Amino acid sequence: GVETFDMAAKLVEPHVVELADGTRKTAKHILLAVGGRPVKPDIPGADLAITSNEIFNLQQLPKSMLIIGGGYIASEFAGIMTGLGVATTQFYRGEQILRGFDDEARNLVTDGMRARGVDLRLGTNATALRQEGNGIRVVATDGTEAVYDQVMFATGRRPNTDMLGLAALDLPLDANGAVIVDDYSQTAVPSIYAVGDVTDRVNLTPVAIQEGMAFVKTVFQGAPTKPDHDLIPTAIFTQPEFGTIGLSEAAAQAAGPINVYATTFRSMRESFGGGQEKSLLKLITDADTDKVIGCHIVAPAAGEMIQLIGVAIKMGATKADFDRTMAVHPTLSEELVTMGGPVRMG
Repeated sequence: GVETFDMAAKLVEPHVVELADGTRKTAKHILLAVGGRPVKPDIPGADLAITSNEIFNLQQLPKSMLIIGGGYIASEFAGIMTGLGVATTQFYRGEQILRGFDDEARNLVTDGMRARGVDLRLGTNATALRQEGNGIRVVATDGTEAVYDQVMFATGRRPNTDMLGLAALDLPLDANGAVIVDDYSQTAVPSIYAVGDVTDRVNLTPVAIQEGMAFVKTVFQGAPTKPDHDLIPTAIFTQPEFGTIGLSEAAAQAAGPINVYATTFRSMRESFGGGQEKSLLKLITDADTDKVIGCHIVAPAAGEMIQLIGVAIKMGATKADFDRTMAVHPTLSEELVTMGGPVRMG
């Protein structure tokens, strides 16, 4: 029963949307869920590069590729392209990739990426791109130059609000162009709501889905519901994989006294197969309450593990709860319930 229109649209009144063909539609409530898009830096030749949108349209694999950025999108694609046999270089202007995540975990991810063949160059950025034959010559901030078959920017995203006509409604946006909403995803215009990346709250697909479900309950079921943005389990599909929930060790230390339980080891699969890659399983607890306030895993299937651990942490599990849980042997995850005393206190 849903009527769809495959074309652009803009808001012209609080209850009226105008389609690209001039047709106008009215509604009691309007929901903005138009997402975001990748942006490129303002440097010479940036138009020669692709983004995470266009990479899926490549007709053949390049022999060499430069990925610029240090977030999860850049780091995931660096692993993907390397795994596909592409000689992959990654530039990131900062000191370490995956800024904002747990330092111990992201250091191990970095080691694993490099071991797999990613040429990860930290403290480095691109200043200019120019066509050279069938390749792209890139000038770096460290003074080096190299030619790559393909270059991809993964240097940030921006909400898709430019063409929505929001200024005419005096609907406020933040400095990045995101729609400002309250706890119930309602904008300053009472008839208009917004969910997902267009609000730039937590830019993850499952979060947008929950925000949409909360909107339905609030507007159509008479049950005002706030989307819960606390303790969101997240998986970063780098190689090695990284699962995380709650506070990093640094953030937890800033909040109060903590205990850190962590183990770094070669899994049974790595050991038997002659591999050298290490896994990390880490719990951070509030020193006063014993409640687990952070969990960070770098290991195969880390995303699967963090989804289940997320339920326990969301329910307020303590380290004692983990200790009382029987281990499943032989598994990676058994380390989470067999760790003894803290390795650090802060």
